[in-house]
Amino acid sequence: MKILGINGSPRGPQSQTLRLVNGVLNGAREAGAEVELVDVCGLHIEYCNGCQVCYQRGECVKKDDFAELYRKMLASDGIVLGSPNYINSITAQLKTLLDRMADAIHCQMFAGKYGCAVSTAGGSGAEEVVEYLNSVLQILGANTVGGVGVVLGPDPEVIVPAERHAYELGRRLVEAIRNRTTYPEQEEIHAAMTERMRRLVMANKDRWHHEYEHWQKIGLIPERIEEGRPAD
Repeated sequence: MKILGINGSPRGPQSQTLRLVNGVLNGAREAGAEVELVDVCGLHIEYCNGCQVCYQRGECVKKDDFAELYRKMLASDGIVLGSPNYINSITAQLKTLLDRMADAIHCQMFAGKYGCAVSTAGGSGAEEVVEYLNSVLQILGANTVGGVGVVLGPDPEVIVPAERHAYELGRRLVEAIRNRTTYPEQEEIHAAMTERMRRLVMANKDRWHHEYEHWQKIGLIPERIEEGRPAD
């Protein structure tokens, strides 16, 4: 079992968010998983420009560090996303990574994976960032097992119990992966996203060749479309 932690804070070793990401990874490691940490701010990832070539070919035209990190994400059973709250959202560095993953959403490439999220904030909004990151994992197809968000402004020492919560979150992540836990409310989200993306790709099948072939390969595009009969 592989768990990948992605820290979106630019503060390096001083990052409080990093402490939470590592807390999750430590819990996952103790529960038996192989873990890896990636500092996304130390990578060179360029902005998405919406060219849609990835829809057609399954790969991005930009030659940077995205492809290798995406490969690691696809090879992982669980993904931990972490970011401090920067004006009611995630950091620009982490957002740049996520913006490059439209093809992964269209193909629901994280179906069967699990994830969670952590965030810190100076004054407010940590829980909102956790909620956002978990929603991203869900629209990619993953199940999420929870999150830890902590506001440090009033008392910086609250990071200590938050690390313990993060540790338990890591153990919960491994347990969910091991047991293939399902969540009814998330199953509804996955079903709706699968149908929505399937229809979107079918509507663009003459242009988005890679994505159309992907949906054919996993058996979710009816053969009668290939025979020229109307789609359902």
